[in-house]
Amino acid sequence: MRVNSISPGWIDTQYTVYEGPDAVQQPAGRVGNPLDIANMVLYLCSDKAGFITGENICIDGGMTRQMIYHGDNGWRLSPME
Repeated sequence: MRVNSISPGWIDTQYTVYEGPDAVQQPAGRVGNPLDIANMVLYLCSDKAGFITGENICIDGGMTRQMIYHGDNGWRLSPME
């Protein structure tokens, strides 16, 4: 038996194209969309993932590593110079 989970980050179901801080604060350079999650589900259901078990897969474009969003607690994203 295999048991895995997926922890999605900001997933926009409207496929909005974000600009400014909402886009550039994402280490992946964009907000996620449902296909990002669906592709992992399909992979985990395939024979290619047959040896993966007991994993939580975080799909958030790298935001877990950053740990803060533009506008949270007064934090502002400013471009690196």
